[in-house]
Amino acid sequence: ARSATLDMTQGSLSRQIIGFSLPLMFTNLLQMLFSMVDLAVVGRFSSSAAMGSVGSTTTLIFLFTGFLMGLGSGVNVLVATHFGARSEKNVRESVHTSFLVCLIAGFLMLTLGLIFARPLLELLNTRDDLIDGAELYLRIYFLGMPAAALYNYGNGVLNAIGDTKTPLIFLSTAGVLNVILDLVFVIGLGMSTDGVALASMLSQCVSAGLIVRSLMRSKEIYSLSLKEIRFHKDKAIHALSVGVPAGLQNAIFSVANLFIQAGVNSFSTVVVEGNSAAGNVDNLVYSVMNAFYIACSSFVGQNYGAGKSRRVLKSYLLTLCYSAVAAAVLGGLFLLFGHQFLSLFTSESDIIEAGLARIWVMCFSFPISATMDCTTAASRGLGKGLVPMIFVFLGSCVFRVAWIYTVFAHFHTIRSLYMLYPFSWVLTGAAEIAYFLYCYKKYVKPLDASTQRNEKELSERTALFLRAAKGVHYFPRTARRDMPPAGGRAALALQDDLPLLLLSAVAQPLAALPPY
Repeated sequence: ARSATLDMTQGSLSRQIIGFSLPLMFTNLLQMLFSMVDLAVVGRFSSSAAMGSVGSTTTLIFLFTGFLMGLGSGVNVLVATHFGARSEKNVRESVHTSFLVCLIAGFLMLTLGLIFARPLLELLNTRDDLIDGAELYLRIYFLGMPAAALYNYGNGVLNAIGDTKTPLIFLSTAGVLNVILDLVFVIGLGMSTDGVALASMLSQCVSAGLIVRSLMRSKEIYSLSLKEIRFHKDKAIHALSVGVPAGLQNAIFSVANLFIQAGVNSFSTVVVEGNSAAGNVDNLVYSVMNAFYIACSSFVGQNYGAGKSRRVLKSYLLTLCYSAVAAAVLGGLFLLFGHQFLSLFTSESDIIEAGLARIWVMCFSFPISATMDCTTAASRGLGKGLVPMIFVFLGSCVFRVAWIYTVFAHFHTIRSLYMLYPFSWVLTGAAEIAYFLYCYKKYVKPLDASTQRNEKELSERTALFLRAAKGVHYFPRTARRDMPPAGGRAALALQDDLPLLLLSAVAQPLAALPPY
């Protein structure tokens, strides 16, 4: 069978990135389909209050699942770096250590979610007519946290080695199941928020089971074996050093969004429900853009591990360009067809108008966010997660909270609340770009000189070996001082470098043979 792995260290980057990202886009869109179907089903076949309850949980759900997605990013970078360096031992240790790390994190999120579901909803100032349904939805949904952790783990491993099609197949299966269960539970059994939550939870378990089973059945170096599952301290530290900041970064967005949601909740129920429906536009656009962010981390990680600095920079620039263009195109489409899109979730005109107020601000701002998210992904691919997280905390949390208590408090209009997004993206994006360029110059650019030195040294040693074999005593001009007598030069060179030179002399003619 044909291997699903992708060597990101050679070949056309633009073609590889597109081919890698397209299945990811569909995968991310299917993940968004889980929550969108929940909203659509309860909005159409239950009640608008039930839709508001489910929509009110979006920020809290991302607070928990975003942390698990961040851990998956850590797994992705760890495995991609060792895979690019062609280190089988490190790849296997990374795969099995990360399994334990993510599984423990999943149960931790489950425990915290069950304990703090109601207090967090109260902190959000969730309306009294929505909070009971929202709490029920959360408690059922959180039961699937361990499964979500394992799916993100498996997705990170497969993305690291270039396989984005397998997760798409598994998530497609789970997505179809989610739609069927939503309809059965809500329409067939008369359930409401509890029905759509149960459907989402069961679908998560199916997708996790499929992806873990795939890793266990694989014969490649990244396969998962129960006998090999154990902690390797250095791999755990590496995964957590990238994954925890990435997870906390997602959590930071959620914390900031808690304050934003509280601001939204200060308006009428119509505005709250319109904001919930329009939030699906953000999710859809981000799902497409996020495919390029994952590609950025994977391609940067593999090429950094392989010591190819030019491909590292080109990978970043291409994914940045693709994500910004995708955001502009999708933003334009939603500006044109926003009314029709919101009609999928509600038939009430005043709720649709409230949702359009958010769409008009966000769709013009989406391309700006690429400068922040894609650059953060590039730094993460280099194994640098802490400083980008700090920038995100300052620019996307502290700044947004300050905006709410100053600009929004002064104007107290829904548009003044939404405008904090583009301003925070500009500030954070500028800081992220400056840091990535610093890391590239300090850690990646020197790889060029190192590679050139190694290639020059190998070339000189090969020439030395060939001339010594012919009885010609040749040495580079820089190495002629303090050398033994002429008669002992060839013997000395052969004694020191014979294994490497023999390998080079044999490999060169073999490389010219046809590949069959």
